[in-house]
Amino acid sequence: MTATPSDAPDGGRDDPGRVRNRHRRPRRTRRRPVLMATAGAVGLVVAGAGYLVVCRHGGTAVADDGRHPPTAAAPAPTGVATAAKAAPNASGPAARPAGLPAVIPGIGPRTRAEIPAASRQVLVAAGKARSSSDTRVTLWSRTADGHWKPGATWPAHNALHGWTASHHAGDLHSPIGVFTLHDAGGFDADPGSKLPYHHSAAFQAGGVGFDGETLDDAFDYVIAIDYNRVPGTSPLDGTQPLGAGRGGGIWVHVDHGGPTHGCVSIPASRMVELLRTLLPAEHPVIVMGDRASLAT
Repeated sequence: MTATPSDAPDGGRDDPGRVRNRHRRPRRTRRRPVLMATAGAVGLVVAGAGYLVVCRHGGTAVADDGRHPPTAAAPAPTGVATAAKAAPNASGPAARPAGLPAVIPGIGPRTRAEIPAASRQVLVAAGKARSSSDTRVTLWSRTADGHWKPGATWPAHNALHGWTASHHAGDLHSPIGVFTLHDAGGFDADPGSKLPYHHSAAFQAGGVGFDGETLDDAFDYVIAIDYNRVPGTSPLDGTQPLGAGRGGGIWVHVDHGGPTHGCVSIPASRMVELLRTLLPAEHPVIVMGDRASLAT
């Protein structure tokens, strides 16, 4: 059985008697960070739009879309000081980086308690507001001494109507919570994923998003979020332990420039980076929700 991201324009319910068109429209130039330099001016980095789609239940993969235009990128999280340089001629044990937090900023005690003790990689998708489809994503890694080191922060999208603590099929919300990350896949060949990768032409989105943007490349790369699914299976597997009414097919996928049906989406180049960085031995998880909810 295959799972269809709720991003599918047709809701993921393909006609069993219809042969699916496996030819996508000519591929657009992929949105990637572009470095533009002009004489006497500082180069500007333009981040490509992030892809994150919620998968629907049953059928082939379909991509999310949204209704709210992306807003200007929010500033990177503050409160994490740059690691201090070790003082010259310091004696005793090697100086450890200063300024790294003992807990991930913005994650409150209740949310923090849900993160498995063995997890050393935590992908935080912090939404702008409960009803917003704009999100910022940061990968945090635990150091040997138990502190947390942040990676880059990327613009992203979540579901059209924002976030919910009680996700149900078709509600156009992304689920709030802490979920493990075990499996990846995509329409494109494995770019070097450390997670098990299922390469298949069944990862097709097609159609347009809520803002009229094309969804052709949304499922080039995906990472299954272990919400109402069986870990250790292909992202396309449609088994839903909580029942079909609770929704499913929630992925991290390539951003198409607008809201999703429930997934989280980040720029294509960042998806590749993430696939090459997440390590099964580090027990990666995603902490996702609006900022206010995650702070509890």
